[in-house]
Amino acid sequence: MKKVLIGGIGNVLLGDDGVGPYIARLLTAYYDFEDGVEIVDLGTPALDLLDQLSGKDAVILIDSVDCEQTPGTVQLYRKEDIIKHCPDVRMDPHSPALIETMLGADLYGVSPGELLLVGIVGESYDPGCCLSASVQAAVPHAFGEILRELDRVGVKYTSRENRVDPQIWWSSIDQTPSRASLNRA
Repeated sequence: MKKVLIGGIGNVLLGDDGVGPYIARLLTAYYDFEDGVEIVDLGTPALDLLDQLSGKDAVILIDSVDCEQTPGTVQLYRKEDIIKHCPDVRMDPHSPALIETMLGADLYGVSPGELLLVGIVGESYDPGCCLSASVQAAVPHAFGEILRELDRVGVKYTSRENRVDPQIWWSSIDQTPSRASLNRA
């Protein structure tokens, strides 16, 4: 049995920063996964992320990213893409320490076999609980990338006949996409 972690990273109270936990909740509402797959809202981890990633066969992280692309663009980063950058000085308490965690996991010999970061370029990180329109529009594409990665690493999943409530408590409006919009976008 493979040990797989799908983790949503982000602060749900800072606009587009909450896209990781948002997508993690949708995955649990729309799909059932084989034993060994854990879907977690990781919040805003620091070096404690090492404990979550340790010893996993595959890890898929979902987070908002800040890069020179148009808001709503989905960017994929493999483990090698992440660790080739030197650790930056983090100026805020909610930045995930992903680079430091990956370097530490390699050092301790507990690095996941496969790692993919599904990044969605954010538009607004202002206090508030709603995703921007550009990030909402990117959710089906990010969903498709996650499912493709699960297929690639040989993880079985099935679509739920009846959707369960994703329990996205922080959203003040119903932003939940339909199942049809998430089917292999």
